[in-house]
Amino acid sequence: MKILVVEDDKTIATGLEYSLQNEDFETVLCYQCEAAKKIISEQIDQIDLFLFDLSLPDGSGYDLCKLVKQQSDKPVIFLTAVDDEVNVVMGLDMGADDYITKPFRIRELLSRIKSVLRRYTNQVGVKPIIEIGKIKINTLEGKIYKNEVEVYVTALEYRLFLIFATHIGQVLTRSQLLERIWDVAGDFVNDNTLTVYIKRLREKLEDDPQKPTLIKTVRGMGYKVGD
Repeated sequence: MKILVVEDDKTIATGLEYSLQNEDFETVLCYQCEAAKKIISEQIDQIDLFLFDLSLPDGSGYDLCKLVKQQSDKPVIFLTAVDDEVNVVMGLDMGADDYITKPFRIRELLSRIKSVLRRYTNQVGVKPIIEIGKIKINTLEGKIYKNEVEVYVTALEYRLFLIFATHIGQVLTRSQLLERIWDVAGDFVNDNTLTVYIKRLREKLEDDPQKPTLIKTVRGMGYKVGD
């Protein structure tokens, strides 16, 4: 597994590189945004996960995340010193898979990296096209369509709906959904967050979000899609 690490603090970068290589990851190290963009453009097929510092001297991790997600559905984790919910939400909505706030324990970061990689690996074998009534998921593109028109969803909304779509007819508890989206829970990813994202999906996919027939609430148990 190869990881691109983009971190302008050379002490942190060197420590990350050492720790990742000790876990048998291959690493590519960059200190600036422009150098990272060149590597992403030329080597994206060879890289399995991207680890981006949010604040860089010549740009931001947001720019790099956007570039990665435009070219491929590969995992991105942000390193941020800004413990600010607005910045975290913006990063997740842009397609990032997780974030960790500095200073962090290296074991926690390694756990998050392995969890994110496991989520992507677990998607292997999912059918390329999943259809549920008027809704179609193209898992190769990472896109959702309603009546053949693409519906814009965030990365987290997509993963959440894909969980439902791969468990048709099965009641999923809130705990199960949270565990499947985030194998390592953060204080931002909580029960209230799940409520918000289910509400957003209903607003985007249901004919009448107030009377949902696609993502159904099973009282006292959780949610399910399909009969």
